[in-house]
Amino acid sequence: MRFNTKASLAALALLTTTPMMAHASSLHTKWEQFKAGRAFRHLSADGQRAMADIVQARETLAAGKTDAAIPALYDAQKRLTAAGKAETKFNAAESQLQPAPQHPASPDHTPATTPTTWIPVGGEFIATETLAPEKKAAVATANGQLKAGQTDQAAQTMQVVGEDADFIVALAPLAQTQGALNRATVFTEGKQASEAVAALDQILNGLVFVSEDFAESAMPDHGKAPAKSSH
Repeated sequence: MRFNTKASLAALALLTTTPMMAHASSLHTKWEQFKAGRAFRHLSADGQRAMADIVQARETLAAGKTDAAIPALYDAQKRLTAAGKAETKFNAAESQLQPAPQHPASPDHTPATTPTTWIPVGGEFIATETLAPEKKAAVATANGQLKAGQTDQAAQTMQVVGEDADFIVALAPLAQTQGALNRATVFTEGKQASEAVAALDQILNGLVFVSEDFAESAMPDHGKAPAKSSH
């Protein structure tokens, strides 16, 4: 799908510049900016923040700090609920998904056996083997920013990389994720840190990564800017 749209996107960039300024570098810059924005529009703002909360809570629980992990778990619950009400989601059986070969599922992944609601909770850039070292470093930085829910910063970082990286989207099964999060919260409130960590690991192991093209085809109406994350 991406290669079919490149020419039209280049034409769009041309139309947004004056004839005197429509040189190769300005077209290339506009293409990079548009591509980054287009990729991130597939993500759920609340879903991203919920996953960042879950990762934060897991790190805190792994250190044995149950009380300190509770606020992040509560925030994750609220944000997952908001993500489930937003438009950036779709329903499908897991067998209908097309996992990205660049990021296979965890060895501990348990497939969802019934149709479920999938939330795009994160993304990752995959650098090509021939990418220059400084661009590979930028990709690594952008991926770290995405994991922290810093989408705007990641888009800025990726402007130096442009078309030389693919974008894959992390999908979370909503009901299963909420169930595991609720269990983790109960365990945390009961001071059972190891059991809570195991429940959060179920969430992380349940993620399925798909290509940007698949996400676009599964959510065809989501070409508009994402909603702001709730707080």
